[in-house]
Amino acid sequence: MSMSRPLTRVAHPFATRKGGVLRVVARNRFCHTFAIATLAVVFATLAGCKSAPTPTPTPSTPVVAKSTYPPRPTIAPPPFKVFHTTDNSITLVTDANATDDQIAAILWQLHDAAHNNTFAALHIPQQLVDKRDPMVWFHVYRGPKCASEKYTTGALPCGPSYHAAGDYTLGSFSNKNRDDAVLLHADDKQTELWNPDAPPTS
Repeated sequence: MSMSRPLTRVAHPFATRKGGVLRVVARNRFCHTFAIATLAVVFATLAGCKSAPTPTPTPSTPVVAKSTYPPRPTIAPPPFKVFHTTDNSITLVTDANATDDQIAAILWQLHDAAHNNTFAALHIPQQLVDKRDPMVWFHVYRGPKCASEKYTTGALPCGPSYHAAGDYTLGSFSNKNRDDAVLLHADDKQTELWNPDAPPTS
């Protein structure tokens, strides 16, 4: 008759008297959960270290400056006549009650004549204009009362102020074909009708 040996229990290295195997299982689960959490933190940190892509700059739309010059009048210029000429200036006289638009229309008419060489059609000597050295001035007056003030040797007919209604200048020291026109107002202000450095073609 054989005798059976008693089973010998091998203690788990982490087992204690009070916890036994249950404490070992709990410890294993804790270590597993801690490892997963640590990996999650590492991946999150690595993902956060990646630099964000540089946004593509949106091309800006250029701002186009609005013109500060008034539009060309649509009315016909009133009649005028040559009142006086010198070697470099021509005085023109028109209706005493001409409006600003009518004066501007005359200045535009002079601009057209300069570009088309048609001053003779306006009863203005084309030869005088062509001989400018380097420029010629046109002074437009409302009526003849003050028109002699630019050249008179006596008393000024209308006082010391300048009384022209508009000025047109053809030529300059750097460009013989440069043309400029200003509308003159009673309050000593003036309105330039176009850009003299980039004049209109019509």
